[in-house]
Order: sequence, then C-alpha cells, then structure tokens
Amino acid sequence: MRELTKAEEQVMLILWEIKEGLTKDVIEKMDPPKPAYNTVSTVIRVLEGKGFIDHKAVGNTHIYFPVITEDQYKHFAFDKVMNNYFENSYESLVSFLVKEKNMDMEALDELIQMAEKLKNKK
Repeated sequence: MRELTKAEEQVMLILWEIKEGLTKDVIEKMDPPKPAYNTVSTVIRVLEGKGFIDHKAVGNTHIYFPVITEDQYKHFAFDKVMNNYFENSYESLVSFLVKEKNMDMEALDELIQMAEKLKNKK
C-alpha cells in the first residue's frame, strides 16, 4: 500500500462514505470551490491504478467503489507514523501527546485504562 496525496485522500474519504458512485457524485460531496470534473476524474484513475478503488461499467459510465477499507488505510498510515516519527515506540508516542499536545492527566489516565483493558483481553 502507498501513501495517499491530499487530493487522493479527499476522494477516498468520500468514496468510503458513499460506498460507490460516479465521478459527479464524488464532486457533489466536495466542499467549494469544487475542482474541475477532469481533475477529479484523473485522481480517481490514479487511485484505481494504485489499487485503492475499482469500478463496474454500467453502459458508458463507471461506478467507482473502494477496494481498500478505511480501517486498512488507517492501520497503514498509523504504522507509517509510528515507524517514521516514534521509532515504533508507544512510550515515545504517549510522551509526544503529553508534552506537545498538552494531554491532561485525565486523558492520560483514560489512555492507560484503555491499554490495560486491551492488554487483559489478550
């Protein structure tokens, strides 16, 4: 799996939401100013080439649908962030959240409790 560009991610978020649709359906869901039809069509073709989406032909039109789920991409993106920025260390991630994002003690306690619950399920 490869990382998505911002434009590709925007299209994927819409396709994950609507499940399937035409290029015009994707454009309708975009915030103004809406990009040109050809721009979105190009992004869709790139996503199809990358294996993120596929299509079914209905007459002269193509209905596009995701092949990669949103959860699959979330896992990929999170793993990439963990590897590249936190050396695969959850301690480094939590330290970052506490220091840089001003995570308060209540939120940190909730995170620890959640980790304990997950640990006990294994």
